[in-house]
Amino acid sequence: MNETVHSARRGTAASRKKAAATAGAPRTNDPDRTMADIIEVATHEFSEKGLAGARIDDIAEAMRTSKRMIYYYFGSKEGLYLAVLEAAYSRIRRIEAGLHLQDLAPEAALRKLVAFTFDYQAENPDFIRLVMNENIHRGEFLAQSKTIQQLNVPAIDAVGEIYDRGVREGVFRPGIDPVSLHMAIAAPCFFNVANRHTFGLIFKIDFDDAAATAARREAIVEMIVRFVKA
Repeated sequence: MNETVHSARRGTAASRKKAAATAGAPRTNDPDRTMADIIEVATHEFSEKGLAGARIDDIAEAMRTSKRMIYYYFGSKEGLYLAVLEAAYSRIRRIEAGLHLQDLAPEAALRKLVAFTFDYQAENPDFIRLVMNENIHRGEFLAQSKTIQQLNVPAIDAVGEIYDRGVREGVFRPGIDPVSLHMAIAAPCFFNVANRHTFGLIFKIDFDDAAATAARREAIVEMIVRFVKA
């Protein structure tokens, strides 16, 4: 597994420890940090309970702050929820941008991107649940965010750049739309997290088994590469 993925995992564990520590710490006169800490706690609250079930009271209690402070920074529960979505999408796109895929040969770059997507989503189930919740709302809040829409442009551009290089070099077959390729990468990685409980129970699969997870990861990488190969 590449160093970037390890860093993402360490970042996830560290952020949870930080949130726990922050919950018991007094507030400082640092608006940016205060907002980031609120978003961190709210991310878990919204991912677990959805927009309707999440309570500002619980977030405020975990933060040892007041509801008034949260409303001061975010305006409303919906405003906080939107900020959580933007932060979640910003984080994955920021890490993707640091993979330096343009420095790799097309097939190697594609393999690295698919493996990263699998690892990131597996290590960040809160992100998957947030996306699932937003789909329940039919993308209502995501549609309000120019930030999220702008963030996804470079993501598609990156996939397109890898694919176009592969076509020019005769490695990949022509005629695949970059958005379709992006969806093909995201779908099995998303399913691996979103459906782990139901699929695992029905087919008696232990999704916590490291060897099985590694085999599933490699199978998804290979499936995508074979899909585009010339």
